Amino acid sequence: MATANLLLHPVRMRILQTLVGAGELTTAQLRDRLPDVSTASMYRHVATLTQAGILEVVHEKPVRGTVERSYQVRQDAALVDEGARTAMTKDDHRQAFTVFTGTMLADFDRYLSLEDAEPAREGVLYRQGAVWITPEEFTELVEELEAVVARRARHSAGEGSVRHVISLALVPAKAMEADGAGGIPSPDVG
Repeated sequence: MATANLLLHPVRMRILQTLVGAGELTTAQLRDRLPDVSTASMYRHVATLTQAGILEVVHEKPVRGTVERSYQVRQDAALVDEGARTAMTKDDHRQAFTVFTGTMLADFDRYLSLEDAEPAREGVLYRQGAVWITPEEFTELVEELEAVVARRARHSAGEGSVRHVISLALVPAKAMEADGAGGIPSPDVG
């Protein structure tokens, strides 16, 4: 069972993001895509994710006296399930969300640091909105969003395709309701 601490470690999260949608990669290919991660750290985190069953070895081939392994993400195992989320304390959630948002900020900064980055032309989008729905409708919304992302995540790299990272956070706006600010229009920035 995956835990937030296992999945939301900054380096492990980047490894998973790199592998999702990329099909399968070797540790060397991961290092090429994440050059700021040291070799020792890369091997340690790949081993941790593999031992936890989140990554699986899909190919092995001998290379100069060693074995080169190709890994892919086991999508079903790369989620913190409801039971694990329920067992998390508020501080666990705070820590996990901090890592999640920190990783999003780092990804965005790496993108903006590229000389050829053109946010408006490339469809960069960050948006926040509010919906008033029942608990049952909320459950449906989550299932719909997860299904849409899962369906697209199965696509592989192809001519003309561009990889996009989708980050999603759903948070009850209880504090805003108490302040009477529930009617705040949602910013739409893109």
